[in-house]
Amino acid sequence: MAEPQLSVRSAKARDLAHRLARRERRSIADIVERALEAYEIREAGREPAAAFYARLTSQAGSEIDLEAVIKGSRRPHSGIDL
Repeated sequence: MAEPQLSVRSAKARDLAHRLARRERRSIADIVERALEAYEIREAGREPAAAFYARLTSQAGSEIDLEAVIKGSRRPHSGIDL
């Protein structure tokens, strides 16, 4: 039985996949699979920024001054012990 095929209509994506396959000495299918797996890991479970800020605002009930929060938790480094 023949392997399933993926059709890509983007010339840029095709050229990039071919170039990476040659450079890595891998098949184009392997390059595409690895790229899609990396994308899935990176993007899975991520909350869109607008939803994150809406949730943060609803939980805090008011505007949060992130700069003040960052400055409030900063402590000077004592340096290295010689």
